[in-house]
Amino acid sequence: MNTMPITETALTGERADLFQALANARHFIRFTVQSLSDAQAAQRTTDSELSLGGLIKHVTGVEKQWQEFIVKGRAAMAWDGVDFSQMPPEAIEAFQDELRMLPGERLDELLENYAQVAARTDALLADVDLETVHELPVAPWFVDTHWSVRRTLLHIIAETTQHSGHADIIRESLDGQKTMG
Repeated sequence: MNTMPITETALTGERADLFQALANARHFIRFTVQSLSDAQAAQRTTDSELSLGGLIKHVTGVEKQWQEFIVKGRAAMAWDGVDFSQMPPEAIEAFQDELRMLPGERLDELLENYAQVAARTDALLADVDLETVHELPVAPWFVDTHWSVRRTLLHIIAETTQHSGHADIIRESLDGQKTMG
């Protein structure tokens, strides 16, 4: 696998388009948290459990999980076949902790971790066979049974874009700052 940072000019065609779409989504979520203190990044501003720092943690974790799926397939998904209705309270709390910024966590460290995960995804994008197909894990939210690497990358883009919008709402509720205007 390529270990050098990938740039838009290093890729062509579909790979360049996927890279740029993901880079744009990442830019907007990072832009939304600029100039925040750790306390602001951890603050909930809506009825949701989400905070801006929690969203950074979440998109980092989601991207990392799906990049493992790209490499290892279904076996990389720890929640494969889990009966979500039977999850013990500590497992539910651990999942929820991935959606919020916990005491002692720092926004700059969360952003650095996100950058490292992003660099690995970008390296995968440069080298991976987009046609490779993996069976999806068993989960109630999947309609499909298999995804290509291409589809998985599109899912990472969609997830990041969706949460960038959530971040914009949370930031506007926090201090009136808007990402796009």
